Amino acid sequence: MDDAATLNSVSSDMQEVIARELDAIESRENVRLLFAIESGSRAWGFPSPDSDYDVRFVYARPVDWYLSLEPGRDVIELPLEGDLDINGWDIKKTLSLLLKPNPVALEWLSSPIRYRWNDYVCDDLIAFSQRVAHGPACLHHYLHLGGRQWQVYVEDKVQVNLKKYLYVVRPAMAIRWIRLYPEQIPPMNFHALRAGIDLPQQLTTALMDLLDKKSRSKELGEAPRIEPIDRFIEEEFNWAREAVTTASYERKELRSDADDLFRKIIGRDE
Repeated sequence: MDDAATLNSVSSDMQEVIARELDAIESRENVRLLFAIESGSRAWGFPSPDSDYDVRFVYARPVDWYLSLEPGRDVIELPLEGDLDINGWDIKKTLSLLLKPNPVALEWLSSPIRYRWNDYVCDDLIAFSQRVAHGPACLHHYLHLGGRQWQVYVEDKVQVNLKKYLYVVRPAMAIRWIRLYPEQIPPMNFHALRAGIDLPQQLTTALMDLLDKKSRSKELGEAPRIEPIDRFIEEEFNWAREAVTTASYERKELRSDADDLFRKIIGRDE
């Protein structure tokens, strides 16, 4: 992946600010960052002019930290500062979530905007995540995520917040992806999703118009609902509601493999 291309929505000045914050976390917390990515609307592909920077990272501590009788905190959270929102998970927590699997952890590994990226470790994490039976978990996640946003911000409205509207569209597109490619993890990015699901031209045009409006509007910008987009959302959510009642999968026993990967990452191979 070309770093210049993946960071094109983040100014060089902000990249430097984020890099300094990540360096400070490593020094202050005595951790090793395995990767750090953008997880919000910039990574999703529909930032507003005033969008925050949602930086998420995964880290490892020294081996002895994990051998203590007293379990330590497995997250690092920084207070919100301006338009920076930065927090991260310990690798042990991350691997436990990937085992479930947790769709948020899966999305972090597919972010197109990478601030830090240990190829050696991340290749192993991605390979592991692809072995987990992710379809039913992702289906539940995107149906719950999109359905909730639809009920609160769209269903009974004439004018809708563009940001919230897209927060419903993206899960609907992810559900369509799962319908078409049940063995593949849905990409985080809106454009990658759209390119992979072969939408009708009328819907594609409506989505691109919506993205254009969002890119020129503040976070609270509003516009009328769009009938082809509403119809697409409702069709996908209706399909997902039926699918989750019948979805079945063979759960693979990967705990031992996750333990081996954990030991490898923290530098304690047996």
